Amino acid sequence: MDPSAIGHDCKNNNCVDNLIAAKKSLKLSLEKSKTLGLALEKAGPRLEEINQRLPSLEAAVRPIRADKDALAAVGGHINRAVGPAAAVLKVFDAVHGLEKSLLSDPRNDLPGYLSVLKRLEEALWFLGDNCGLAIQWLEDIIEYLEDNRVADGLFLSKLKKLLKGPRELQNDGEKIHLDGGLLDAALDKLENEFRRLLMEHSVPLPMSSPSLGEQACIAPSPLPVTVIQKLQAILGRLIANNRLEKCITIYVEVRSLNVRASLQALDLDYLEISVSEFNDVQSIEGYIGQWGKHLEFAVKHLFEAEFKLCNDVFERIGLDVWMGCFAKIAAQAGILAFLQFGKTVTESKKDPIKLLKLLDIFTSLNKLRLDFNRLFGGAACIEIQNLTRDLIRSVIDGAAEIFWELFVQVELQKQSPPPQDGSVPRLVSFITDYCNKLLGDNYKPILTQVLVIHRSWKHEKFQERILVNEVLKIIKAVDLNLETWVKAYDDATLSYLFAMNNHWHLYKHLKGTKLGELMGDSWLREHEQYKEYYSTRFLRESWGKLPGHLSREGLILFSGSRATARDLVKKRLKTFNEAFDEMYKKQSGWVISERDLREKTCQLIVQTVLPVYRSFMQNYGPLVEQDASSSKYAKYTVQRLEQILLSLFLPRRERYGSFKDRPTSGKFDNGGCGTIPYHISYFILCPWTAVPLDIVISLLKDQILGVARV
Repeated sequence: MDPSAIGHDCKNNNCVDNLIAAKKSLKLSLEKSKTLGLALEKAGPRLEEINQRLPSLEAAVRPIRADKDALAAVGGHINRAVGPAAAVLKVFDAVHGLEKSLLSDPRNDLPGYLSVLKRLEEALWFLGDNCGLAIQWLEDIIEYLEDNRVADGLFLSKLKKLLKGPRELQNDGEKIHLDGGLLDAALDKLENEFRRLLMEHSVPLPMSSPSLGEQACIAPSPLPVTVIQKLQAILGRLIANNRLEKCITIYVEVRSLNVRASLQALDLDYLEISVSEFNDVQSIEGYIGQWGKHLEFAVKHLFEAEFKLCNDVFERIGLDVWMGCFAKIAAQAGILAFLQFGKTVTESKKDPIKLLKLLDIFTSLNKLRLDFNRLFGGAACIEIQNLTRDLIRSVIDGAAEIFWELFVQVELQKQSPPPQDGSVPRLVSFITDYCNKLLGDNYKPILTQVLVIHRSWKHEKFQERILVNEVLKIIKAVDLNLETWVKAYDDATLSYLFAMNNHWHLYKHLKGTKLGELMGDSWLREHEQYKEYYSTRFLRESWGKLPGHLSREGLILFSGSRATARDLVKKRLKTFNEAFDEMYKKQSGWVISERDLREKTCQLIVQTVLPVYRSFMQNYGPLVEQDASSSKYAKYTVQRLEQILLSLFLPRRERYGSFKDRPTSGKFDNGGCGTIPYHISYFILCPWTAVPLDIVISLLKDQILGVARV
């Protein structure tokens, strides 16, 4: 064979082998790639897992790369930080363990409740003191790990974020953030228990006696000792948690309502009267007496008890606290209303009666002076003190002013006309009774004290007899007024009746009195003598002239001529009747106020007129009784004449029944004009048979014409 061919064949065989080998290799590579692809497909999730674990692995590996000294110190820092934090967590667990007990009702076991509450407070104080320390230690270890690159930054960032919340709460200083509001809830329950104990044992004082003066001087403490002890225990915990003001508010609210409930039984609506609601003191005169009794009762029973109770409940806290508490109770319960009523009285219009009422107010305040100083003398009661001082000053100023003006007021009345009926002027009866009261044991010491104080304010000395001398001046002014009024009458007979009336009034009403002793026996006898003098003149100048009209002169001469004697008797009876009717007409409206003087005067008139009239009628009446016109001359029987004379000088109310006095304006009034004339009122309301018809008609006619002229 051709060698070249053989070589060529060899080459071809090698190529085939190579191709086969390449085929096998490619096939093998393809199978390996397929196997590798399957392996890679399975390795994908594992790689993702490894990728996720890399940060933690890196953080775990980091300490290996950290400085050796830093790694050695990490353990100590961590131990110091974990210790306080673990203790705080244990206390937090203990706080949550107290929740059930503290959310229960304190009344079931108050000592146990307070004990648990105290444990909560101690736990919160521990947390308050140690939370900051634990947080600081944790922040320090984080800072150390960060500075020394011992821990992963992402991990440290998360730790910082977790510590930011506790640090903000700790900076607020609010315990509510530490216990979730458990302490406040427990304190609210204690406040409610404080209120409940007060309300259940605060009972209005019973008004068992109609006379307040018969009550005990000082009321006992209105709360049992055990209740006071509970209140004090509650106060201790509430004060420790800055709730004293809330306790005081509750206490004042409950106790002041209790005092007001006690006072409601006294019917104190009059305390709300304003100055504009009454014209003068007389319209509220009765209230002033009640005011003194009610004020004494309120101070000695109610406020005294509250004063003692405030001391018992708050004594451990301090004087300022319980005095301030009492001051609020007194103000809210009504002491200011009592004082304001007294001030309202002082602001009313001046009136002589007002002096006595102001002295009554001063007496009540002076009687309670020591109680006021003790109960309301503290700085907390400054409003009560100021109003009391203002009231006392107004009372003293007002009383002194009215007293010193009395003399001037009496003098001014001299210009007013005397009473038209000759009675005792209201000024005279009022002033004598008034001055007697001022000199009496009830008012003289008080008025003297008031005048002494008033003068001391002006830096003036008070003379011992200044009060007596002023009263003497007033009575002498009354005497001068009487002298002036006696001369003011146009009718002399009426002036005698007026003088007789007033001299007897002064003698009768001042004899045996303080004022009578002051004026002296000679002054009294002088008035008695003047009464007798004017009584005699009155009778002689009026009724004493009537018997002269019934003279028997000439009748004996005509005893043989019956007709002549009858004419003379008729003439004299006619003259007597006319004189009698005229005199009765004039004097029927006159008044003698004093019953004994009136009866004596009427008896004297009867004794002066009746015997002569009876004798005349017995002897000469038959001459005219058979005449057709006998009633024209024999108008009065002896009995009728006596009845008429004995009905003279009656006061208005005794003539036609009693009536209520009209309210006075506060000024002295002599009882002059402005009402229905006395005579008309009398005859309209009396039986017509009391007085002959012609006299009635004549009187009515004259009085009506007189009113028309006025």
